[in-house]
Amino acid sequence: MAQSLLNPRVLGLSVVYFGLVAMNYGLSFFLPQIVKAFGLSTFMTTVVSATPYVVGVISMVWWGRRSDRTVERRFHTAFPLFVAAAGIAVSTALDDPTLKMISLCVAGFGIFAALPVFWTLPTAFLSGAACAAGIAVINSIGNLAGFAGPYAMGWIKDQTGTYAGGLLLLAALGIIAMGLALMLRHDHALESAPAAAE
Repeated sequence: MAQSLLNPRVLGLSVVYFGLVAMNYGLSFFLPQIVKAFGLSTFMTTVVSATPYVVGVISMVWWGRRSDRTVERRFHTAFPLFVAAAGIAVSTALDDPTLKMISLCVAGFGIFAALPVFWTLPTAFLSGAACAAGIAVINSIGNLAGFAGPYAMGWIKDQTGTYAGGLLLLAALGIIAMGLALMLRHDHALESAPAAAE
């Protein structure tokens, strides 16, 4: 466990997952309030708030299958992180409710496309007990964003009176995660092993 804590790639993936989780939870917690500000009824707020998740279901299945078909993981993690960050950032510049929701659906596409592919990365350089410990460390550190992301977004909203600053912070974390995902090196032979076994 101690070796996993000191492994630079484990720490790097922890930061990648932190950024991904921050975008996921930060958006999830505040999306209904953002949508409610459009002037919709409670029922319509619920329906409209669900659209990024519908897009996310489609992207999760399609992008995951694409990653399996091409047997490539790093780009298939980094690109959706960029898409999610871009969607969140662009939404802050849009006042039209329809355009804002399209932008947030783009963000949902990226977030949910990245999640399943991300978890293939630890096994591309870890195995055995080290893999279990590494995944535990990545999950533990990354999930701290489940608190930090929404908390920071709420604090920024309280200070500024708008969601723009918090959303831009989430987008910045997504860009950092994307950069680290592209920088991490791993064993392509391990990445291809599941496809070879099939």
